[in-house]
Amino acid sequence: MTHDELMNLPVAVPLDVANRALGLGRTTGYTLAKRGEYPVRLLRVGSQYRATRYDLHRHLGLSAPEPPAA
Repeated sequence: MTHDELMNLPVAVPLDVANRALGLGRTTGYTLAKRGEYPVRLLRVGSQYRATRYDLHRHLGLSAPEPPAA
């Protein structure tokens, strides 16, 4: 996933997108989620897992872009 893609993620993303952002395979990501060992906090929405953009950015050491100088 490119830096621009990471910066433009929606507020919450499905586990498959979070796996891609973190460089995890599908099986590994779901196994970690089920064990409660996923690298970022996950939200349960019905039977689905979601990760927040904030937690992904924080884990990856990304920060919001600086606003343009006036």
